[in-house]
Amino acid sequence: MPPFESTSDYEHGLPESLGVLLVNTGTPDAPTPVAVRRYLTQFLSDPRVVEFPRWIWWLVLHAYVLRVRPKQSATKYKKIWTDQGSPLLLHSMDIASAVQQKLSTHLSGNTHVELAMSYSNPLIENALENMYRQCVRRLLVLPLYPQYSGTTTGSVFDTVTAALSRRRWVPELHFVNHYHDSTEYISAIAASIRDFWALHGNSERLLFSFHGLPLRTLKKGDPYHCQCQKTARLVAESLGLDEVNWQISFQSRIGRAEWLRPYTDETIRNWGREKASKIDVVCPGFAVDCLETLEEIAIGYKSDFIAAGGGELRYIPALNARDDHISFLSHLIEKNVAGWPEASPDWSLPETTREMDQSLQRARTMGAKH
Repeated sequence: MPPFESTSDYEHGLPESLGVLLVNTGTPDAPTPVAVRRYLTQFLSDPRVVEFPRWIWWLVLHAYVLRVRPKQSATKYKKIWTDQGSPLLLHSMDIASAVQQKLSTHLSGNTHVELAMSYSNPLIENALENMYRQCVRRLLVLPLYPQYSGTTTGSVFDTVTAALSRRRWVPELHFVNHYHDSTEYISAIAASIRDFWALHGNSERLLFSFHGLPLRTLKKGDPYHCQCQKTARLVAESLGLDEVNWQISFQSRIGRAEWLRPYTDETIRNWGREKASKIDVVCPGFAVDCLETLEEIAIGYKSDFIAAGGGELRYIPALNARDDHISFLSHLIEKNVAGWPEASPDWSLPETTREMDQSLQRARTMGAKH
């Protein structure tokens, strides 16, 4: 059993607080083969992500994947990299900052929002350490994955609970594992599409593209496929679309195994061969724009569509830090912390401060050093 970690400078009487941990997948520190290799090593070593026997996958990963993919992926990252860094990290930071500001005005108690990445900086363990320094005694974990999958949300749960298991004082924990059909989330996606159409005009067809997973995950009971279907259906209904005007697909597949169908690349090329003049692609499974949306969809598949005979492919941006996205995430957090002291209107009353002072005095009387 690992040693339990403690805060060496613990003091009695410090005000307790609520922590909100927002988690995304991660991103390389730079668009270089070395940085990408470091990131992919962490990502692809997760048994939740790749469910092959460990020794077989270790050989494949180190003998082939990590020799080939870092250079290829680095080239793609360079196409979307900004002067400030990775789009995924920047958009995620904007969300965390905006949610912190929103919660500071809506919750009466001390609330600390931290952003973490599963496979890159800022790491989950470091974010949790920051929260312990802020006397977080109640923790809400919100992975930024609308649809649940063991490869994403499940992996976040593993990492968070493993880190907490090494702590002497474990906080109260609430874990949000999906929001694929939340009314505000559906409304925000639909509003982003309407806003895009208001600026650029409607398209002939709308494609809902979600990140793909191996078909075996569905057969083993992962709800991801069903939740993606429901998200797309609810958004299409909100937009009043006929079934002939929209479709769902799954992107980013690798390897030879069968993945969730239909495939995004095949769908887009088929639409191109059908001479579709203008199509739009939206990715409701991504909270923020990243390599899979900005490079794979907006650059790669756009070229494929035109090469196949199609007209114009337009990518509708992810929600990122849109006001309605921030409002939804904040409301989701508030709903899930209801009943905790920081969500109580009485938290900031003078009586609460007096109770804390009295508790400190009692602790000192009983011999507390701080």
